[in-house]
Amino acid sequence: MEMMKGGVKVSDELLGTFAPIVVYWIYSGIYVLLGSLENYRLHTKKDEDEKNSVPKKDVVKGVILQQAVQAVVATLLFAVTGNDSEAGQAQQASLIVLARQLFVAMVVLDTWQYFMHRYMHQNKFLYRHIHSLHHRLVVPYAFGALYNHPLEGLLLDTVGGALAFLVSGMSPRASIFFFSFATLKTVDDHCGLWLPGNLFHIFFRNNSAYHDIHHQLYGNKYNFSQPFFVTWDRILGTYMPYSLEKRTNGGFEARPTKDYKEN
Repeated sequence: MEMMKGGVKVSDELLGTFAPIVVYWIYSGIYVLLGSLENYRLHTKKDEDEKNSVPKKDVVKGVILQQAVQAVVATLLFAVTGNDSEAGQAQQASLIVLARQLFVAMVVLDTWQYFMHRYMHQNKFLYRHIHSLHHRLVVPYAFGALYNHPLEGLLLDTVGGALAFLVSGMSPRASIFFFSFATLKTVDDHCGLWLPGNLFHIFFRNNSAYHDIHHQLYGNKYNFSQPFFVTWDRILGTYMPYSLEKRTNGGFEARPTKDYKEN
């Protein structure tokens, strides 16, 4: 299936592969520009500079590496499932079918990421040598959302995305929107800001404050859910409630309830 872009034919498969990458850098770039809004930050700029233990240039390199791996896997996935995707194009006319596919994909991705993410915390070897790389960003920021060890990027994000695509039965065209949306959500969860009117904060309990708790030492064993819902955290007892409070010097702080913090 191909779409016309300025007289040039661009396949849905090509857009499904590279649109999320473009979305990632544009959306995170917007948050970089908004980072100076101290009154909406969850941590001060000073904390971001002092607490994070990885240079931003290394973060950029790590993200580009993960996106390169994702592009290769997506290309192979679309090539292998090409005939099945073409056979399912007739379903695209039904909004009900599309909505069902997108919801199934969200549930599959959430389920995969919750259990893989939690296991990487529980397994000391995996945490020390793989997942701890992501937690070098104690103060998350937008373009660090996909900063992971390459193996984690492959297992957690790339394989999870492939499973969501396959199980949901979505078409390559639908995948453009799903993976672009998932990318927006992931970047927003790591943006480090609490902006008024942010639709992700309004419609999702899993948001930048919720995930910020997980990046702190006291929240390391809680709030594993990502990127959409908090369902698995609630079911399996890893949900850490929090309150969002204004700091005296400007901005907000996500604070866990006293009982959880003491545990």
